[in-house]
Amino acid sequence: MIKVFKFRLCVIIFMTVVNVNLIAQEEDDSGKLPVRSPFEAGSLIDNPTIVSPLKGALELNILHRFGLMDNGTSDLYGIYASSNIKMGLNYGITDRIMVGIGTTKDYKLQDINWKLALIRQNRSGSIPLSVSYYGNMVIDARAKENFGPSERFRNIHRISYFTEIMVARKFSEVVSFQVAPSFIYYNAIDTGFKNICFGLSLGGRVKIFSSSSIIFEYDQSLTKSDAIVAKPNMALGYEIGTATHAFQLFVSNFRDILPQRNYVFNTNDFTKGKFLFGFNITVRL
Repeated sequence: MIKVFKFRLCVIIFMTVVNVNLIAQEEDDSGKLPVRSPFEAGSLIDNPTIVSPLKGALELNILHRFGLMDNGTSDLYGIYASSNIKMGLNYGITDRIMVGIGTTKDYKLQDINWKLALIRQNRSGSIPLSVSYYGNMVIDARAKENFGPSERFRNIHRISYFTEIMVARKFSEVVSFQVAPSFIYYNAIDTGFKNICFGLSLGGRVKIFSSSSIIFEYDQSLTKSDAIVAKPNMALGYEIGTATHAFQLFVSNFRDILPQRNYVFNTNDFTKGKFLFGFNITVRL
């Protein structure tokens, strides 16, 4: 009887030790996983975020900018005015690599873009930041007369590039923040502008409900132009996220959608009330 009791006691002790080790192992493994949803979508109003589609996943993006609110009720604060729109598709090659294509109404811009997650913040906190690289190549498909004297025109003059390094941190289940220095290059640009430009973007998200957040963004051009004084880009919005959709409604002082155009050409001064409505829709297919 005593032998049977000892045997059962040994079995219980052994199973307890094994279970404790398994639980500890699971906790260690989960701590290595990336943090959940630092941002709701792959774009924070205008700038890209560190978030990308998962491997094999496809995203449809619809981005819309109404006209300026200057005319008040005559055009329903810009809603009846001329608008700008972009449609795009993004695909996750892996959980870390994304490629995408898009087309934008104004200036007939066709873009190819990509994103690479270099470092991902994990749940244990041993990796405190996420770092991703984003880039695009944009083709201006307007008639060649828009690019200066026809005898000097080359198709390469249509192309511009945007590159950004995004550094982000999810501080809690409520607050996420991102900073992103950027580099812009235009193969050909109007007199008075510079082919090479630099910029800096700040943005973040503050959750107010389980599926709703306040989002904000501020971009500053760091390169001065002789042709115009580019104004900082500023936006404030409301975001709703679900498992299959993300919807962002906001006010901003920029009409263009591709970041290189907003950094270089935006002349809407938000201190003088030059704002417009816009929205972004992300559909995870």
